[in-house]
Amino acid sequence: MQGRCDSFVVETNVHYPTDINLLLDALRKIILLTARLSKKYRLTDWRQHLHNFRSLKRLMRTVLNKKRGACRSEEKKKQKEKEIQEAYLQYIQAAQGFVKKAQATLAAIGDDGDIVIAAMKQTIEKFIVAAYRQIDQIKRRVILGEMIPHDEKVFSIFEPHTEWVVKGKAGVPVELGLKVCILEDQHQFILSQHVMEKQTDEQIALFMTKEGKSRFPSLCQVSYDKGFHSPTNQEELKKEIATPILPRKGKLSKKVQELEHSKAFIKARHQHSAVESAINALEVHGLDYCPDHGIYGFKRYVALAVVANNVARIGAIIKAQREKALKKKYKKYGIREPLKMAA
Repeated sequence: MQGRCDSFVVETNVHYPTDINLLLDALRKIILLTARLSKKYRLTDWRQHLHNFRSLKRLMRTVLNKKRGACRSEEKKKQKEKEIQEAYLQYIQAAQGFVKKAQATLAAIGDDGDIVIAAMKQTIEKFIVAAYRQIDQIKRRVILGEMIPHDEKVFSIFEPHTEWVVKGKAGVPVELGLKVCILEDQHQFILSQHVMEKQTDEQIALFMTKEGKSRFPSLCQVSYDKGFHSPTNQEELKKEIATPILPRKGKLSKKVQELEHSKAFIKARHQHSAVESAINALEVHGLDYCPDHGIYGFKRYVALAVVANNVARIGAIIKAQREKALKKKYKKYGIREPLKMAA
């Protein structure tokens, strides 16, 4: 059995993230949920919660409309920068005020043993933590002039597992989602799949091979692209399968050149591109984007999409076999094959 391994991005249900609109997302949920909780306990602190949210949104729009422009005068540049910082400060101060007000409301309600109320309070507290994180990052970026490290950034309040993925595709500078790795055999069945959380291709190559080998012991050859290469993978994959087709990066030694220019290696490399057809089939049938919520929903959606793809492949094989048997029957009895109806 031969296999082909590659990864692609499944996008999550998120909008384009900026620190100010992520803060607004958190505040929207804090205000709406706290207002709902206050109504249940007949508290009047949040009667104007819709007006409060609209005022926050106006402040965010003000921040968005403040642009640095192309001023040549240093004095004008400083004035413009001061106006931008003031707009950010007003937005941050308003956000902090609503967060503290929500915390005061939660403290006033207390704990009455109701499981539903406890769950709602826990959700509000989760969004409060997210709001404080975004406020801190905005202060550091705008007021202190810091560069926020990539590993500290969150790209969605509601789907925190979302990653900023740069695959280097033409016309697609960035994708927001998670990478999914698949292992396909020569009969176009997907043998294994794995959702890659904070993992790169070279970190997953050995795992995918072991997973495929454990399920299908006859797997003897797997091809990869250069993104899966690492010196460790080159050595470890040889222990798992007879023929790993993993091209190396950079300048090649004479021995490696001979290996990668052999007929078997070149043939496997040419066949590897067929895995793109499997990826395209998955994307066309709904796996380009995941509408489900949470990391468990994401993994479930990916797994079901792979099962559906394999079932469709079985159906295509059965259909082809029946058509072949029918043609053979027509030929045996000299019956003219009926014309196929137009779709």
